[in-house]
Amino acid sequence: MIDFETHPDRYNHWKLSFDGPIATLALDVAEDKGLAPGYKLKLNSYDLGVDIELHDALNRIRFEHPEAKAVVITSGKSRMFCSGANIYMLGTSSHASKVAFCKFTNETRNGLEESSKHSGLSFMAAVNGTCAGGGYELALACDEIMMVDDRSSTVSLPEVPLLGVLPGTGGLTRLVDKRKVRRDLADVFCTTAEGVRADRAKEWRLVDRIAKPQDFAAEVKKRAEELARTSDRPGGEGVKLTPLGDNRLLKVDIDKDKRTATITISGPRELKMEKSADWYPLRLARELDRAILDLRHNHLDVGLWIFKTEGNPEAVLKLDGFLKASAKDWFVRETLGYLRRTLSRLDVSSRSIFALVEPGSCFAGTLMEIALAADRSYMLDAEGSRIALSPLNAGTYAMANGLSRLATRFCGEEPEIPRGELLDAKKALELGLVTATPDDIDWQDEIRLAIEERASLSPDALTAMEASLRFAGPETMATRVFGRLTAWQNWVFNRPNAVGEQGALKVYGSGAKPKFNWERI
Repeated sequence: MIDFETHPDRYNHWKLSFDGPIATLALDVAEDKGLAPGYKLKLNSYDLGVDIELHDALNRIRFEHPEAKAVVITSGKSRMFCSGANIYMLGTSSHASKVAFCKFTNETRNGLEESSKHSGLSFMAAVNGTCAGGGYELALACDEIMMVDDRSSTVSLPEVPLLGVLPGTGGLTRLVDKRKVRRDLADVFCTTAEGVRADRAKEWRLVDRIAKPQDFAAEVKKRAEELARTSDRPGGEGVKLTPLGDNRLLKVDIDKDKRTATITISGPRELKMEKSADWYPLRLARELDRAILDLRHNHLDVGLWIFKTEGNPEAVLKLDGFLKASAKDWFVRETLGYLRRTLSRLDVSSRSIFALVEPGSCFAGTLMEIALAADRSYMLDAEGSRIALSPLNAGTYAMANGLSRLATRFCGEEPEIPRGELLDAKKALELGLVTATPDDIDWQDEIRLAIEERASLSPDALTAMEASLRFAGPETMATRVFGRLTAWQNWVFNRPNAVGEQGALKVYGSGAKPKFNWERI
C-alpha cells in the first residue's frame, strides 16, 4: 500500500530550508530509499516516493510559512540537478503504475503554476548541474529557470531518442505553449540525447538566465529576492499541517465484488473560523485528497466512485459566504487553493464518478462541486432532497480548462441559475443540474442497474470516453498536458517499442540496442 502522508522529519530526498522570504527545496536523493525494491535512485533520479515528499513540502510552504514568498528549487548534489524519473523503476513498473505515477507528478508540477497564479508564490529553478527528462520538466513548471554556465551541464528531454517514450509530465507542451520555443528548435532539442549547454539553452528560450559557477549562488539569491518583492504573502505565523489520523469528515466503503467505492462526506456543523489544520474546509481538502490518491494507486480495479453527502446544505452555504468574503486572507486563499487542486484530481481520475442526492444530503456550494464533477448525478425525488449553488460555483474552483464546472456542464452556455436557493428534485432536473430524479419506488432499482451497467463496460473505453466528455470548452496548457498524457503516454507505454522484451525501456543500460517495429500507424 502506498502512503501519501509524510513529514519533513521523514524526508529521504528533499531538504527544505528558509531564509527570510526565500524557501529552498534542495533535491538530494538517497539512492537506496526507493519506494519499491529493484532499483537504485542514481544521479538524483526520482520515483513516486520523491514526488510524495515534494507534494508535502509544497503544502508545508503554502500553509506553515506565510513568510515565504519565493521558492528556489535546486539540487543538493554537485554537477547534477536531476536526471528525471528513474529509468529502471519505469522499466520494472506495471503499466498502471507508470501512468498513475506520471499523473501524480503532473498534478504536483501543475500545483507550482497554480500557486504562482493564485497564492503569491514565485518559483525559480536553480539548475546547478545536468538537468534531464523529468528534472527539466520540473524546471519548466517554475516561473523562471537559471542555469549554471559551466561548459558541461546541459538541459535535455531525451525520452524519445533514449527510451522510445515521451516526456511524461508536460515537457513537450510547456516547451511550445509556455516557453514559446520555436517548433523546429524544439524538434532538434527533443531528439538530441546529449542535451543543450547553457549558452544555447538561453538562446533557444530553454532557460531564462545563465551564470558562471563563481557567480551562480549570488545571482540565484539576487533574483529570488526580486521575485519575492512581487508577492503579497503577508508573513506572520503559519498553520501547522498536523497528521490527519483517521478520517473525521469522510467515510470510504469499498465493495470489491461490485468494484465500487462509496465516499460519504459529512458537511460542516458550524460556521467557525479557526486557523488550524482542523478547520473544516482545510481538513475536507486534505481528507479528500488522501482518499482520491489512495483509491487511485491502491485500488486499481475499483472503477466506480459513488459520492454521497450528509448534513445541512444551509450550513455549507453559510460557510461558502464566509469563504467568499474572506478570500483575500492568506489562509483562506491557500485553503481555497487546496480545495481547487483536490477537486481537479477528480476531473482527471480514470474512474467513473456518480453522485447520489438523497434526503439529508448537503450537496451545496463547495460540496456541489463534487456533484458537478460527477459523470452522472441521481437525485431522489422525495421530501428533504435539496441541492444549492453558491457564488463559489462561479469559478473559484476552476477546472483545467479555465471554466467552472457549472459552465463546463453546459458546454459554456450556462443558464441563469439562482445562487443560495435550496432546489428540490423537480427544479434541479428542470435546470439541468442532475441527470435523473427517480422516486421512492424506482430509486433502488435504477441506482442498482446504473451501477451494474457501468461495471460491465470496458474500463479502457470508459477512461477514454470520460476524458473526452469532462473537458468541454477551450483548450489550455493544462488540458493539453493531461489530454496528451491520457492519449499518447498510455499508448506508448503499451507498445513493444518501449516496453517489449527488446524495447528501449527494457534494454536501457544493458549495452544492447532496442529493436523497433518500424511501422507507423
